[in-house]
Amino acid sequence: MCHFIRRSSTLSFPKICNIFWRFHHTSASRLCSCSKTVSDEKYQDPFQLGRKDLKNLYEDIKKELLVSTAELKEMCDYYFDGRGKAFRPMIVVLMARACNIHHNNSREVQASQRSVAIIAEMIHTASLVHDDVIDDANSRRGKMTVNQIWGERKAVLAGDFILSAASVALARIGNTTIISVLTQVIEDLVRGEFLQLGSKENENERFAHYLEKTFKKTASLIANSCKAVSILGCPDPKVHEIAYQYGKNVGIAFQLIDDVLDFTSCADRLGKPTAADLKLGLATGPVLFACRQFPEMNAMIMRRFSKPGDVERARKYVLQSDGVQQTTYLAQRYCHEATREISKLRPSPEREALIQLTEMVLMRDK
Repeated sequence: MCHFIRRSSTLSFPKICNIFWRFHHTSASRLCSCSKTVSDEKYQDPFQLGRKDLKNLYEDIKKELLVSTAELKEMCDYYFDGRGKAFRPMIVVLMARACNIHHNNSREVQASQRSVAIIAEMIHTASLVHDDVIDDANSRRGKMTVNQIWGERKAVLAGDFILSAASVALARIGNTTIISVLTQVIEDLVRGEFLQLGSKENENERFAHYLEKTFKKTASLIANSCKAVSILGCPDPKVHEIAYQYGKNVGIAFQLIDDVLDFTSCADRLGKPTAADLKLGLATGPVLFACRQFPEMNAMIMRRFSKPGDVERARKYVLQSDGVQQTTYLAQRYCHEATREISKLRPSPEREALIQLTEMVLMRDK
């Protein structure tokens, strides 16, 4: 299965389906491999461990967003309201500490490593602002989007401004390797958006297309941010690869569960409308797996669910199929691989918290 995760883009969709069909019928003990890894260790709350390093995170972000225009400041403050869980910065600071401990038993997060956490959150938020414009979204995190309040043009400019401020903060770190690693994220975000705008006619290529889009739009930020702090804290390339692979696998799993919640969670819990991806014409994991049982969905995928009734029919097919289960099992395997990677580091509370985080990704309901 680990071989599958590394080589998934080379497998045809029917082969992927068969792998997970067999996985579905394995014993419960194998299905709980991620849970056992965590439960056998002392529980470490990632949010408690990361709290010290994330204190005043959003205030520090606002300091990076020095603006003279009152309206632009209001738009930036609207997103950086401090109500989020700061999931990405938390992973980054925990990875920083885990790598520092592994290298020289240092339990402090360097200022440059914390800057990477701030930059990661800024890049993420800028991408959300732009995504909402592209998708003409009405709500995000349970409240109206910037584009709905201030209009599309100003929202695009706000996203651009946040991204430019992140770039200035990145340059201030003064490390060309770190600049190269994190600018890759911005390139991947753009390429991922273009992948999302397209689709594959060949059913066998669709899943690889979907996973590549998922990596570029979601996982690249986590993977490269983890890699960046590992470079700053440890000279060993093997540790850099461990950090990258952990972030990559957790990031893909996070998005897979997000795609599941689009079908299973209510709008109030999710903070945005359900079946949003179908309404945007997107075929995510649950849809692609459902196609195996309902081939008539292929025509709907190719026309991006544009005909009247397509969205409702597709959602019904997904819920009647094992698409949600199979996507969840796929996320579990990515989390298992993330756990396998991070377990190569020296034991530490931060390492165990990162392992615990993989289970939290799987268990989240919003």
